Amino acid sequence: MSTKKVQNTHISAQLRELHGALLEIVGVMNRPQRDEAMVREAGISLDGALFPLLVLVERLGPIGIVELADRVGRDYTTVSRQVSKLEDLGLVDRKQGKHDRRVREAVVTKGGKAMTDRVDEARERIGLSIFAAWKERDVSDLVRLMGRFADDIKKDHWMAQKN
Repeated sequence: MSTKKVQNTHISAQLRELHGALLEIVGVMNRPQRDEAMVREAGISLDGALFPLLVLVERLGPIGIVELADRVGRDYTTVSRQVSKLEDLGLVDRKQGKHDRRVREAVVTKGGKAMTDRVDEARERIGLSIFAAWKERDVSDLVRLMGRFADDIKKDHWMAQKN
C-alpha cells in the first residue's frame, strides 16, 4: 500500500471528527446569546443582529452589501436595512465602490472602530480564559493550522474539481 493511500485513509477517518468539531464551533459562534455576552463584556449597547455586521465591516471593509449578506447568510434587503441602522448610529458609512461605482460599500467610522476595539478587548479577555490551561505551543499550533485551513477552504478545491 502506498504512503499516499495510508495518509488518505488516516485523514478520511479524522474528517468526521473535524466536521463535528467545526459544527460545535459554528453552533457556539452563531448563538445569539454569545453575541449578547460579548456585547455585555465589551460594555457597549448594540442590537444583536447588528453586532456581527459591524464586526465584519470593520474587519473586511470596505465591503459591499451583497458580499456582507452572503457572509452572514442573510437576505440582501435585510442586511441593507441593518447597515442603514448602523449608519444612522454613526458606526458605518456607505461610500461608492472603488472598483464598481454602482456598488455602495460599507466602511467603519471612527465611532464604529472604537466600538469594535472594545469588542476586541472583550474577545481577548474571553479567549485568555478559554486558553488558560493550554500550553503556549498548542495555541500557536491551533492559530497556525486554523489560518492554513481557512486559506485552503477559501480556495474551494472541491468546487473546482466539480466544474
